[in-house]
Amino acid sequence: MSDELLALGDRLVAAGEAGEQVEVVLAQGTGTSVRAYRGEVEAFTSATSRALGVRVIVDSRQGFASAGSHDLDVAIDTLAEARDNASFAEVDPHVALADPDGRPGADIDPWSDAVARMTDAERIALAIGLEAKVLGGDARITGVRTASFGDGSSESAIVSSSGIRVAGRQSHAAMSVQAMAGSGDETSTGYAYDGGRDASAIDVDAIAAEAVERAVTMLGAAKPDSGKVAAVFEPRKTASLLGIVGGMLSGDRKLRGRTPFADRLDEVIASPLLTLIDDPTDSRSLSADSHDGEGLATRANTLIDRGRLATFLYDTVTARRAGTVSTSSAVRSARSTPGVGAQALIMHPGSGSLDDLVAGVDLGVFVYALQGLHSGVNAVSGDFSVGVEGRMIRQGQLAEPIREATIASTLPRLLLDISAVADDREWLTSGDAMCSMVIDGVSLGGS
Repeated sequence: MSDELLALGDRLVAAGEAGEQVEVVLAQGTGTSVRAYRGEVEAFTSATSRALGVRVIVDSRQGFASAGSHDLDVAIDTLAEARDNASFAEVDPHVALADPDGRPGADIDPWSDAVARMTDAERIALAIGLEAKVLGGDARITGVRTASFGDGSSESAIVSSSGIRVAGRQSHAAMSVQAMAGSGDETSTGYAYDGGRDASAIDVDAIAAEAVERAVTMLGAAKPDSGKVAAVFEPRKTASLLGIVGGMLSGDRKLRGRTPFADRLDEVIASPLLTLIDDPTDSRSLSADSHDGEGLATRANTLIDRGRLATFLYDTVTARRAGTVSTSSAVRSARSTPGVGAQALIMHPGSGSLDDLVAGVDLGVFVYALQGLHSGVNAVSGDFSVGVEGRMIRQGQLAEPIREATIASTLPRLLLDISAVADDREWLTSGDAMCSMVIDGVSLGGS
């Protein structure tokens, strides 16, 4: 099927007029989702989608148009619409298509045939089975708010008049559940999820056990006393935090001065325990891909090297504005123009287990959930204040559960105050790979 996408891209590029740069992005995919409730199917969705995006650049003006069809007549009309939109755009001397740089794409194929072979009955059985495992996991479990399974596969292609001609495919599967526990008039919840290239990579028992444990443990939670504590983040919470940091290290934010790290290249911005790489060439990542959103071969970019800010990420346009070259960090869909962003953030592991990290904390909070993360973080100043649920840590032991609390600091301070990193790196459904870590000196707000 990728050959058909490339062929359509070739036809549209060939239809470009003299003086035009033309880029065509095509994508198609299928997806299925099942949600179970009380042993039955509450919702079932199966859909096939197609998308087409055309970018035309002429006289330093850029036009873009998209459609939800690969029909040739629709595609030709979309090209004409993009051309028309370019005539109304402002002149930008930095706008250009990516030029092939001669780098070979990574030899990876993020695909599993098992997704296509899976039957709807098997998908339904997984979702219903997950709900049943949670309900039977503890006498204090009173219900399951949602139990779901979803999978899908997609193919895409990029063809441009500058010589880009690449195609790729990927598959995915994921499960999630939210358990409810009760004691008297009190109710608490616990959420868990897992994913992989196909359903065989998902540990259903582990998802159920985690959701049950979190729900039951949070019974009796109360506001903690305010004070300075160490915060322990497991890999998925580390990903939430460092994902925001990764977004702050784009060339676009640097050029606009909308990051606290804009003028700090080659300076120490974090603990020497932190090394963070954006590496979509690692086949273990669910975001792995041989090429970026402009068709350039992906590469590993070290963002933070043992605490030192090593680079910012660029696509073609932001690189031209900054007077540098693309880091193959363009991200986009077929319905959008390229932007710049991290694709697969990977953290270097430290030493010891999560239990070892907890044992080394005298007074702290083990973070189960972060609430209001994006609204509570100022990406320009780095101010950080978010809601938190979890358990207190006292003399190296997990203690009472807490809720209705906040943790506050600034992202630059948080990075510098990383005092321990574990060796428990986990490959996440987001495509990132993170470890547990401890951050000292966090302000815990409670009663």
